[in-house]
Amino acid sequence: MSWASRFRLLQYTKASLWIVPLIGLVLGVLLAEWAVSVDATEWLPAGWRYSASTAGGVLTAIVGAMIALLGFVVTIGVLVVQQATGTLSPRYMRLWYRDRLQKAVLATFTGTFSFSFALLRSIESDSVPDLGVTMAGSAVSVSLLLLLVYLNRFTHNLRPVAIAGLVGRMGEEVLVRGEAAVLGAAPRAGDPVPPAAGGPITYVRSERGGVIQAFHPERLTALAVRHDCLLVVTRLVGDYVPPGGVVVEVHGGSPAPAARRVTGLIAFGSERTIEQDPAFALRVLVDIAVRALSPAVNDPTTAVQVLNRIEAFLHTVGRTGLRNRYVLADRDGTPRLVVQGRDWEDYLQLAVTEIREYGTSSVQICRRLRALLEGLLSALPPGPLPAVRTELTLLREAVEREYPDPARRTRARTPDPQGIGARPRPGPGPGPD
Repeated sequence: MSWASRFRLLQYTKASLWIVPLIGLVLGVLLAEWAVSVDATEWLPAGWRYSASTAGGVLTAIVGAMIALLGFVVTIGVLVVQQATGTLSPRYMRLWYRDRLQKAVLATFTGTFSFSFALLRSIESDSVPDLGVTMAGSAVSVSLLLLLVYLNRFTHNLRPVAIAGLVGRMGEEVLVRGEAAVLGAAPRAGDPVPPAAGGPITYVRSERGGVIQAFHPERLTALAVRHDCLLVVTRLVGDYVPPGGVVVEVHGGSPAPAARRVTGLIAFGSERTIEQDPAFALRVLVDIAVRALSPAVNDPTTAVQVLNRIEAFLHTVGRTGLRNRYVLADRDGTPRLVVQGRDWEDYLQLAVTEIREYGTSSVQICRRLRALLEGLLSALPPGPLPAVRTELTLLREAVEREYPDPARRTRARTPDPQGIGARPRPGPGPGPD
């Protein structure tokens, strides 16, 4: 199995809602067998012993309760899907499927069900699994506690601002971790792109196509060293590649590596993931903000709250020192792998363009965007600032088109971190008028 196949299998496992509950189901049966075997030693105290009718009634009630609770959790899941697709972003669902607490709750319920059901068949008039009945009662207590924690978590975390915070933190972690690994192996900023390794250029094409979810830079570099060639990945993580599209250019090689070996280190899927694609997290944040600005929802305050997380994300991006291309070398310093990257302008345009286009009619959004951009001007190093000034100019022009009245235009151009939360006051830094 190639690395790409293992990656896709891991993604499926993380997003699956049935694998962990199935493990709980199997463990419940095995634990029931163990409890029955321990009961045969007759070492339990008298207070843990039950009559056959009592044990049967308790276990039957537990089996029915677990089925009802499973249905309740599934109902909550349906409601989450409806809210996510209606008021948030369908892209968020891929992250929600991975929630570990939800899988733990489902596994506990299925495990308690199978454990209690397996114990029922061992009850006889003169033989009762006393330890198992007590353990089943304890499992019910744990299940109810987890259910309360689950309800508390999703009651609070289903708010758009909470989801924005979760998605933003995930994106920042992936950005810092992934870019630090690539930057550590890349030449200094400003170094020229290495020339081709010589010889013919071979084009590696995707077989089935799809969205590039991730690739393995270390193994691609090792593969280039083995064949004495230079690999140039022509697509970004998150790009859609049609069937037969060029993914990698192989410069030189003696002989050139087989196409299947190269594509086996690049994972394709039906949609983007966040493992190596921090821009996907920013995409989800922008989608939530744009959905809040739609006429059907008309909730600019939610968009302002999401902009808070977008601003934090942009500050992290601005301090990272991203480039649009990275070169990885072998131990001798010979360039072996060239990968495409997103630079500061890519992230900035993704963060503010659509929100500006859809939210200019809201004074609240205009003021919050202005405060966001001026905050970037005052906090970031000189390199990213020209792109920020360009976005400020675009915002100014959009406000002028939307608000012909001078008084309303002046108010819309006043920076305010709360959207409309205070009278005009000096901002964190000057911007073009």
